[in-house]
Amino acid sequence: MRKLILVIVFGLAIGALFGQLMMSVPGYWLVRVGDTSYQTSFWFGLILLLAVFVVLYFALRLLSRFINPVSRFKTWNSRSRNRTAMRRTVRGLVALAEGRWKRAEKSLVKAADDSSTPLVNYLSAALAAHYQGRYEQADTLLKRAHLSTEGADTAVGLMQAQLMLDRQQYEEALAALTRLDQHLPNHPQVLKQLKQAYISVSDWDGLRRLMPRLAAQQLISREEREVLEFQAYRELILQESRLVDQHGIEKIRNLWADMPDHLRTNTDLIVLYTEILVHGNEQGIAERLLRHALKEHWDSRLILRYGMLDVDPKRQLAASEKWLQERPNDPDLLLTLGRLSLRNAYWDKAKEYFEASQQQRPSGVVCAELARLYANLGDHNKSQLFYRQSVELLDKSLPALPQPVPDVKTQAKQAS
Repeated sequence: MRKLILVIVFGLAIGALFGQLMMSVPGYWLVRVGDTSYQTSFWFGLILLLAVFVVLYFALRLLSRFINPVSRFKTWNSRSRNRTAMRRTVRGLVALAEGRWKRAEKSLVKAADDSSTPLVNYLSAALAAHYQGRYEQADTLLKRAHLSTEGADTAVGLMQAQLMLDRQQYEEALAALTRLDQHLPNHPQVLKQLKQAYISVSDWDGLRRLMPRLAAQQLISREEREVLEFQAYRELILQESRLVDQHGIEKIRNLWADMPDHLRTNTDLIVLYTEILVHGNEQGIAERLLRHALKEHWDSRLILRYGMLDVDPKRQLAASEKWLQERPNDPDLLLTLGRLSLRNAYWDKAKEYFEASQQQRPSGVVCAELARLYANLGDHNKSQLFYRQSVELLDKSLPALPQPVPDVKTQAKQAS
């Protein structure tokens, strides 16, 4: 109500102002055509001209509709087809999400030509065809997607690589992704697919070189990176270990030098590298490696392997006896000390260390060492005793399996 009153008051004010203006500004229009003349007041003529202008404007618009009906029909038809294509595209994408591949492909392809986003239609249809196992049709749709939109190389290439990975066409996928990586370095999706391709084709060198790039883009967690780096370096070392020449050892040493710090403290890799160094007649390097690793972190596998090296037994024994001061009851260290004492021909000391190890933890291996030592010292009774203990301990470690029941008659015959 208040708004209506305000409008009426405003209208009256404008009318009064306009009336006052008409009275204060007199004038007239005179139009003469031949011998005929027309005269009217200035304000009436102005209103008349404005009315004529409005009539002409709407008349020209109405006339333009009748003059160009074909163009207007084409525009209307195009908009109508685009709306229909949009509805079909939505239905196709919904069917794709629901796993109805055939319906999705049909709707998306049918709507592609009239869609404002044909690239989306063809890519989604290619995915639907792929899920149906129609690989040739999927490739055809990818080609149509590439032709439908300018600048679609990246999207089509990524989709093509993903479909190749799903089909287990790993070599082809890696080749396609390598080309994409050259044109689009550090593209997140390219890097993620490259990781999958490298693992699939066992390209461990490519994978280890990819890890820093994945980490820089925050595309991989720390845990996953450590697992993949461990796998990559382990496989690379195993591959190179099949080479027995010095060149092979040199490659492995370079790999070890390039390895991240956290991997050089991994016990599995240290043991593997040690075995390769020993096989390549690099026991001196192996001894330094194990000695340094044992100072950093103690592990039973490392100390047992240290005792099997044949480098400088006196220096090894001295270093191990220093460790014994920190770990006086370590059975693996005591076993290693016994073996190093044997290498130094300290027979009595070897017996003491072996027996101390046996007291800390009964072991078939230690019993076997003692049995062999006593046999060579001429004490066959103790040798047989430790051999029996070794067999008994070994028997306890065997899995529980059904065994034949001894025949009493057979045993009696054997006894007689």
